[in-house]
Amino acid sequence: MSQPTTHLRRLPAVLLATALAVSLAACGSSGSSNEAAKSSDAGFPRSVKHAMGTAEIKVKPKKVVVLDSGELDDVTLLGITPVGAVAPHLKTEGGFPAYLKGKVDGTKDVGPSNEPNLELIASLKPDLILTSKVRHEKVYDKLNAIAPTVMTETTGFPWKANLAVHAEALGKEAEAKKALADYEAKAAKLGKAITEKNAGKVPTASVVRFVAGPTRLYAKDSFSGVVLQDTGLARPTPQDVNKAMLEVGPELINQADADLVFVTVATDPTKTKQAEVQATPVWQGLTAVKNNKVFNVPDETWMSGIGVQAAEQMLGDIAKAAGVDAPK
Repeated sequence: MSQPTTHLRRLPAVLLATALAVSLAACGSSGSSNEAAKSSDAGFPRSVKHAMGTAEIKVKPKKVVVLDSGELDDVTLLGITPVGAVAPHLKTEGGFPAYLKGKVDGTKDVGPSNEPNLELIASLKPDLILTSKVRHEKVYDKLNAIAPTVMTETTGFPWKANLAVHAEALGKEAEAKKALADYEAKAAKLGKAITEKNAGKVPTASVVRFVAGPTRLYAKDSFSGVVLQDTGLARPTPQDVNKAMLEVGPELINQADADLVFVTVATDPTKTKQAEVQATPVWQGLTAVKNNKVFNVPDETWMSGIGVQAAEQMLGDIAKAAGVDAPK
């Protein structure tokens, strides 16, 4: 009988020890969760200087709204699916860019670009809004009343600097630097392969965009111009200038002459002068046309993408046109 009695006396102590252990484990778990939460928000709150002032961002953003395609490329590059975004304002098909498929699932279209839907944006309860002064300066105060809003000065040419601003606002600086360095290494590798294939000669590359108006030739101070420069490809003399683009009529399309010509169309081709231009003797006399080296490429990457992911898509197009393997 003594053993059962002893056992019964010990039982509350065992239960007490068990409860204490569970309690300590729970405290430890809670402490770990709190530490993890603090770690994930490391570096916040923070102040981010931008084109319209300084944004005070209290916590690491999780619900982000982006109002242009460059910002969309950047946030998805950094592993964030935005709660709201604007689709490219010049696009032959509706919706978000095809090259970002799978990265914008559930993202609400808050466009159009020139007049974003402020009520819809507010309903998404974002903790950060990203856009540019050139696009949305007039509605900055309204956007900033919804959530901290960070604006770069403009889009296009300064896309690498813009990535740094967006990364700072998101607390993703290290990830952005690595992604950009990886892309630049691929671009340099591609340029080397193309030069070697051409026996040390660097081919020239031209970018032609057909829009509803004069035809555009893209120069060095443009998104596509920067990507071509990163590969080391040469530009035809008219495009080898520090400006975004030149607008030309059919009679001056010879300024597009190059070893490789990349062509994009911003909208419905029937609304552009593409058919008229490409039927002229001037176009037909281009080196690339005679050598069958004209390549149709997506406008959504070459023009609207304005980010690392679009730039890497461009590298694939350039590699294919030059007859070399795409960099990995």
